[in-house]
Amino acid sequence: MPMVPAMLPLSDFDYVLPKELIAQTPIEPRDSSRLLVLENGKIQHRLFSDFPSYLQPGDVLVLNDTKVSALKLEGKKATGGGVELLVLSRTGTFATCLISGKNIREGTELIFGGGKLTAVVLDKRDDGKYHVEFASGSEDASSAEGREPFEKMLSSLSTTPLPPYIREKLDRSERYQTVYASPPGSAAAPTAGLHFTGQMLEKIGSVGVNIVYVTLHIGTGTFLHVTEEALKRGKLESEFFKIGKPAAETINNAIQGGGRLFVVGTSTMRALESSVKNGVVMPQSSSTELFIYPGYKFKLPVHALLTNFHLPRSTLIMLVCAYVGRERVFDAYKAAIEMKYRFYSFGDAMLIVP
Repeated sequence: MPMVPAMLPLSDFDYVLPKELIAQTPIEPRDSSRLLVLENGKIQHRLFSDFPSYLQPGDVLVLNDTKVSALKLEGKKATGGGVELLVLSRTGTFATCLISGKNIREGTELIFGGGKLTAVVLDKRDDGKYHVEFASGSEDASSAEGREPFEKMLSSLSTTPLPPYIREKLDRSERYQTVYASPPGSAAAPTAGLHFTGQMLEKIGSVGVNIVYVTLHIGTGTFLHVTEEALKRGKLESEFFKIGKPAAETINNAIQGGGRLFVVGTSTMRALESSVKNGVVMPQSSSTELFIYPGYKFKLPVHALLTNFHLPRSTLIMLVCAYVGRERVFDAYKAAIEMKYRFYSFGDAMLIVP
């Protein structure tokens, strides 16, 4: 069973971050964020608007086009007691959710908006997630007549869930989506992509850079600290990913022709690494539990990784350390803290060229 090497205990992925450096709101415009460039072990401080200058004709820029579809509802049980429900996926009125509250069991009735929307807990899965069925008021939300009121009510009562370290209210929910977000299914945004504007992508494409999109629907595990148990398993929460045939062909042709691969985000990297067979990216729709940590041997020759600054002890920072080396990563994080970069989902970016 795969395990993190003994010389890399969890404490090696800790660092102290002043709370004031946790970005609470997105910066405007998107590409005005800062960009720390870590290239061959040397650090430069730039703006994200400078990112296109690192690209050249024939390069391939790979982005994760997943769209955040999770919804947050706050309400109470029919018997009293507050609850918070995070809708992870939904088919009509049936949903898979995380529920915060006491004594949640099969048959528990949940009330939102003073009774405008209700839900009944159907069962609890082994992984701690619940199946629920919604209804809109007194109408049967599964009927043709009730479906439209249900959708409207769900939309009006729910909000976009943000990571737990963000305390400020988000005025515009689209700011927690990339400008190219497409297939819904993610519990969190692929935050490295939040810095791109449509205009920047047009500029990048106009100089001969191939822009391709893959999909990996990010699960709630992205916000969690790695535990000793997770290390023993050597696997992460299963996440769906999809790589289309045109994207795979573009990436493979570029690699074979000497083009450079720029990967945007750790989720994109996991999707690509999960799809490689004998050095070739295979088009597929599948799921992955791939855990990338120091000692992992990358299958693709990725020239550069664009990412944000990540939580201590997270699977994300471990992947970055695997890519470029732990010492270089933590030297860069130290410099970023000294220069008062903004951290985490709404924070600044980091371009890594080993």
